[in-house]
Amino acid sequence: HETPISALIDGGNNCGMYTLMRAAEMARDKALQNGVGIIGVNNSWVSGRGAIYVETIARAGLIGIHTVSSTQHVAPPGAAKAAYGTNPLSFGFPTAGDPFVIDMGTSAFMSTDMQFRQRRKELLPEGVAIDKNGAPTRDPDAVGALLAFGGYKGFALALAAQALGVFAGSGIDQEGNYGYLMMAMKPDLMLPLDDYRKQLSATLARIKATPRQPGVDEI
Repeated sequence: HETPISALIDGGNNCGMYTLMRAAEMARDKALQNGVGIIGVNNSWVSGRGAIYVETIARAGLIGIHTVSSTQHVAPPGAAKAAYGTNPLSFGFPTAGDPFVIDMGTSAFMSTDMQFRQRRKELLPEGVAIDKNGAPTRDPDAVGALLAFGGYKGFALALAAQALGVFAGSGIDQEGNYGYLMMAMKPDLMLPLDDYRKQLSATLARIKATPRQPGVDEI
């Protein structure tokens, strides 16, 4: 299903690292032509590092937003069982230099990091997981569910990613979990690109110049 500014893509059960780069390129091209590009992807898996997709969009002079609803690894606050995914959020913004990129999961710990700790026989940090009975655990082999970062606030962001995943077609996915949304926007919908680049760069420079606490080398 496709319009001049959007498309809904069946990933054909292919690796998300392929389908999501294709989605980023489609969003970029539609935004360059029409100001906005919105691509939804379902029936795909393991999209990897979200930053690469929004950076691709930002390097074209666009603002990129990428959200994921994924398989059930995280328990809602107060729950004893996983009910939703680590649901990452990624943003890419063009500046006067390299793109400004944010890429984060909405869980207190990512499932891939947990698998890494399992292989290395290392304990998890405190407060990031519960066991199959809902009790706190640091043993990666005993994890029944991960927890949200920042309590209910992280949970709320995760639910926003889940809702956007439904918008991206997760409901017609085989498992009903995976929905990837890729958005690209031309800054000059609001103001000239060069002005946006300069103003964002100046904002970031001002924030980095904030007086630091003792022992802090850099903001």
